Amino acid sequence: MPRMPKRVKFRKEMRRVRDRKATKGNYVAFGDFGLQALEGCWMTARQLEAGRVASQHFLKRQGKIIMRVFPDKPISKKPLETRMGTGKADVEYWAARVRPGTLIFEVAGVTEDIAKQALVRVAMKMPVRCRFVRRRVAV
Repeated sequence: MPRMPKRVKFRKEMRRVRDRKATKGNYVAFGDFGLQALEGCWMTARQLEAGRVASQHFLKRQGKIIMRVFPDKPISKKPLETRMGTGKADVEYWAARVRPGTLIFEVAGVTEDIAKQALVRVAMKMPVRCRFVRRRVAV
């Protein structure tokens, strides 16, 4: 089942576009390896769920998968062959706002080559170019 918020303050949102690089959530915080988006987009809940399922299927019961983005933006769409007017359309799907540099998924508890293989499978499901990143060691 795709993710969505339990409750929102407003049912419908405006379609704002912010084309800036990510300043938050742009480093590996919870796992050892991560998948970083190189472009910005609205990532649908279905795309995120497809990536999660692909990684879990590959990793079986090893390691832990952490999703760093959550689809909380309602995207509305009018039906085909509908006249203009009559208000804003109903919510079609939920999306996560992903800026360039945002970490989408993280993996912990597995070796680097297994994590890389799992995150490559996730990257195939994503609508943007992604790269594999490691945790930075603080000295």
